[in-house]
Amino acid sequence: MPSKVISLNPKIYPLEAIYGACYVFIDRAYLFLDGDPKEEVKVYIKGKSNLSPKKLEALAGEFENELLNYTLRLALAKNTRKVRETIVEKALFSALPQEKIREDEEVVEEDPLGIAVPWEEKYGKKK
Repeated sequence: MPSKVISLNPKIYPLEAIYGACYVFIDRAYLFLDGDPKEEVKVYIKGKSNLSPKKLEALAGEFENELLNYTLRLALAKNTRKVRETIVEKALFSALPQEKIREDEEVVEEDPLGIAVPWEEKYGKKK
């Protein structure tokens, strides 16, 4: 059976993104990874069923699209990490018993991201 080789630069496509894209395709193809994770990663794609060269090329194109998808997901996760951590922190803090919150008023007043501004202060009152 024919296979397709895709050479990837791990500085552009992180190894986690490559693994994620490979995982999506394990039901349709055999995927083999080779190379140096710091220099170049080669992905060998081989269809589980006998694929024509055209279908194999299409499968490789779908893999490359999924690779872009996972690379973007990782970038977004990295860029929004602090906001997500703050949201979870606030949610967990709100689950504390009210007596504990009153004892620790200083923590309630903290707003490290500056997002606890009332609507009226930020945008003015409705006319």
